[in-house]
Amino acid sequence: MNLFLFLIQVFIISLSGVMSPGPVTTTTIALGARNRWAGTLMATGHGIVEFPLMVLIMLGFDKILKFPQTQIIIGLVGGALLIFMAIQMLIGLKNQAELQDRPANDKPILAGIVLSAGNPYFLIWWATIGLTLATRARELGVWAFGLFAVTHWLCDCGWLQLLSWASFKGSVLLGKRGQRIILSICAAALLVFGLKFGYDSAQGLIGILQKTN
Repeated sequence: MNLFLFLIQVFIISLSGVMSPGPVTTTTIALGARNRWAGTLMATGHGIVEFPLMVLIMLGFDKILKFPQTQIIIGLVGGALLIFMAIQMLIGLKNQAELQDRPANDKPILAGIVLSAGNPYFLIWWATIGLTLATRARELGVWAFGLFAVTHWLCDCGWLQLLSWASFKGSVLLGKRGQRIILSICAAALLVFGLKFGYDSAQGLIGILQKTN
């Protein structure tokens, strides 16, 4: 396959994954309400997990990610983290002054790392669709693999930064009340994602236990 056509394919497929609603997207909107550069910082944390993961998958790490036990552990831990973040966000909303003091305390890079590593669907995407793209990139050569990695990450960065910028502008236009509404919606979304991760993992665990009995 021509390298240029391959990169176009990477761009389209990457955007389809990046633009899907998820914890990283939701948290970017929440942090973006207070920090217009939250998207780029979240993408940086996301990349800290993603770039090494690309290499590990090419070395056979995808087989580990496909184990039901691995997915269950990641889902339970990730779900617990999301629920914790949602509760913390809701508690913070009780104090109006905290919304003004919070930007200095936000850690979007760390959030990007934690939410990426704790998202079972993100890891499954890389063990399936991502693996297919990475394999094709490797067949085209080392430079192609590097361009593939950068192109995919730029899709992440561009979309997340767009979200945080829109959230920041929206919170400025709507004022403190609008900011609280945005954060409340994001907190509720994180809670739903966390409960879904936990429920799916619990169902998987029950299935494994039933097979062993």
